[in-house]
Amino acid sequence: MRNEASVRAPKKKKMLWKTMLQYKYFYLMVFPVLVWYALFSYAPMYGVTLAFKTFDYSGGILGSPWVGFEHFKTIWSDADFHTAFKNTMIISLMKLVVHFPMPIILAILLNEFSRKRARQFFQTVLTFPHFISWVVLAGIISIILSRDGVVNQLIMLFGQEAISPLTDASSFRPILYITHVWREIGWDSIIYLAALAGINPELYEAAEMDGANRFKRLLHIAWPGMKSTVAILLILHVGQLLTQGASFDQIFNLYSSPVYSVSDVIDTYIYRTSFQVGGDFGYMTAAGLIKSVISLALLALANTIVKRMGEEGLY
Repeated sequence: MRNEASVRAPKKKKMLWKTMLQYKYFYLMVFPVLVWYALFSYAPMYGVTLAFKTFDYSGGILGSPWVGFEHFKTIWSDADFHTAFKNTMIISLMKLVVHFPMPIILAILLNEFSRKRARQFFQTVLTFPHFISWVVLAGIISIILSRDGVVNQLIMLFGQEAISPLTDASSFRPILYITHVWREIGWDSIIYLAALAGINPELYEAAEMDGANRFKRLLHIAWPGMKSTVAILLILHVGQLLTQGASFDQIFNLYSSPVYSVSDVIDTYIYRTSFQVGGDFGYMTAAGLIKSVISLALLALANTIVKRMGEEGLY
C-alpha cells in the first residue's frame, strides 16, 4: 500500500504541473490577485499580535510589551464598546433584511422587460449611484435634508415644522437603510441578472406552450436557476455583516455626535478612539480581532445552514 501511494504521489504532481501548463494564461491572470492578497491581506496579519500587547512607539509592534488578555477584559467592561457592538448588529441585520431581497426582485423585474433598450436604460440608471463615493453622496444627502433643503421646504409648505433627520436618533437608521438600498441595488442585481441570463430560453418557451403563466415560469424556472447564486451571496453577506453591513464610509460621513447612541458601530468606535480621542492601539486591535472572529463564526454558521437546506455552500 505504501509503495502504491509513493508511486501515485509523483503522478499527481506531474498531472498538476501538466494542468497548470495547459491553463497557464488563466493562472497568469489570477497571479496579480494572489499577490495583492498576499501583500495587503496576509502580510499585515502579524499586526494581530498587537491585540495582546501595549503599543510602544519606540519599539514598534514587535518590540511592544505583552499584556496577554488584558485588552479583551477591558473591552467587555467598556459600555461604549457594548453600544457600538449592539449598533453594529442591529444596523447590519436590518440592512441584510431590507436590502438583500431587493436586488433579486429588481433582477427578476428587469429580466421580464421585453424591450432590451428599456432594460439597459433602467439597469444603467440604477447601477450608476454605486460609483459615487459616500463622501459625495453624504454631502448631497445632507443638503437635501438640511433646514433649507428640498425636504424641509416641502414640509414647511404644508405648514409643518422643519425636521433634522440626520441629527434625530429615531430617523437616522432608516436613512441608512434607504440610502444603502438606493446606492447598491442596481450593482448587486448584476450577478442575479447573469444567473437569469444563463437559463436556457427553451425552458421558458416550453413552459409557455404548456400554459404556464409568468408567475409559474418565475417559480419553476427562474427561481431554481438562480437559487444557488442567491445561497452563495447570502453566505457572503452574512460573513460581511460586521464589516460591509455596517459600512464605515456611509456612517462616518453621515453621523454626528447627537446620533452616536444609535449609529456608532465598531469601526467608527475604533476610529474615534484611536485617532480622535487617542486610545491604545493594542486595545483597538483587540476590538477589531473580536469583530473578525465573530464574522468568521457567522460565515461558518451561514454556510452550514445553507448546506443543510440542500444547496452547495462555499466549502
